[in-house]
Amino acid sequence: MELDTAPLEASFEGTLIRPGDPDYDELRSVFNGMIDRKPALIARCTTTADVVAVVNFAREGGIPLSVYGGGHGVIGRAVCDDGVMLDLRPMKGIRVDPGSRTCVAEAGLTWGELDAATQEHGLAVTGGRMSTTGVAGLVLGSGSGWLERKLGLTADNLISVETVLADGSVVTASDSESPDLFWGTRGGGGNFGVVTSFELALHPIGPEIVGGMLMYPAPMAADVLANFRDVMREAPDEVGAAVALLTAPPEEFVPEPVRGQPVCGVVACYAGPVEEAGEALRPLREFGPPALDMVQPMPYVALQQLINPGTPKGLRNYWNADFLSGLPGEAIEVMCRYHLSKPSPVTQILLLPGGGQVERVPDDRMAFGQRQAPFNLHILSLWPDPADDEANIAWTRSFSEEMRPFMIGRPYLNFIADEGEDRVRAAFGPEAYARLQVLKDRYDPHNLFCMNQNIKPSGAAAGEAAEPVPA
Repeated sequence: MELDTAPLEASFEGTLIRPGDPDYDELRSVFNGMIDRKPALIARCTTTADVVAVVNFAREGGIPLSVYGGGHGVIGRAVCDDGVMLDLRPMKGIRVDPGSRTCVAEAGLTWGELDAATQEHGLAVTGGRMSTTGVAGLVLGSGSGWLERKLGLTADNLISVETVLADGSVVTASDSESPDLFWGTRGGGGNFGVVTSFELALHPIGPEIVGGMLMYPAPMAADVLANFRDVMREAPDEVGAAVALLTAPPEEFVPEPVRGQPVCGVVACYAGPVEEAGEALRPLREFGPPALDMVQPMPYVALQQLINPGTPKGLRNYWNADFLSGLPGEAIEVMCRYHLSKPSPVTQILLLPGGGQVERVPDDRMAFGQRQAPFNLHILSLWPDPADDEANIAWTRSFSEEMRPFMIGRPYLNFIADEGEDRVRAAFGPEAYARLQVLKDRYDPHNLFCMNQNIKPSGAAAGEAAEPVPA
């Protein structure tokens, strides 16, 4: 499909990439190697005005539109077939104000880039657990990371956003300006417009922090999970942690007998003074004891890159995630059994604890809820060979089904495969979804922004007055 780009070129200052151009294939690739979509045009935006021009071009031409921030979303909806891919990656500006402890970050940044800028001032905000994750997608989905028990989710630290709406207008949304849009932006997953910049509150963290991984042989996994459950119930907010059921890498720091074998890892960090970390992390570090203890003082930016090597771009990915109502022995047994039966050595099972500042924010404060859940389970199936698709997808689905009795039934949207409208509705719950649909009717009644975990308009006719959004 070839597009007539003359109407766009008149007002666009960025770069337009077409099929056959040298950078086309690299620019359309995303983190998930299963995705191979081919847009008719890649519009690399450098300013908010460029974003406005692309949105207007797509809307007026009836052209499919996708928005590429970091490209990490597992469903790969950053790219569309036969449409326009609005590429935010050239927009990497960031202004850090150490006096007010805030920053304004453009939507093309990754967390590694944002962390590098804020750490120059010893400041941070909860960010993705992989430094290559895009800022935009993570924030719009809620923003989970190592610091969340101390600082809350990234969305909890969002002060305002600049957004280009479907009609091409540019608005600032905050608690005092367009508060309904601001409510839906925090967890609504990019359904209402293209956010071009984020104003975030920052906090004194780093530049040095205590963190790292404890590693146990797989037969100890059930005991490690039970101890983790009990320790995190009483842990101070400063303790961020996760259990990772994974395969030990073939690296020199790993004891030779377990290289390439299933192991149980505990990632732990302390978001407070380095000298206080020893006592706070002791219940985790002394249990077992671990076969390998790599917890130590390190730069905060190194903590943020800790799991990057195990999840490289380009592997085939099929994920699922849900919040758990608890972690009884029966759930632990299922997790350990599936850990030993996973078809790919690259696949990981992550258990993330709730609590702390995350649960202190009322569920109706923003679109994202599920704040009282004690755990969040991420099933990250990764493998290199397309011939293994069926086995890995079947394993993921079977595992998820066996965990269903322990799930609250409201999935974490940033970490689930594209499973349809019912799962999107379930993630928000009926009241929040109804409120989000009112916003969709108001701000995007024709569903221009549909390449996402989509909240569909109700079908009200264009121009019909929207219902007021409940307070």
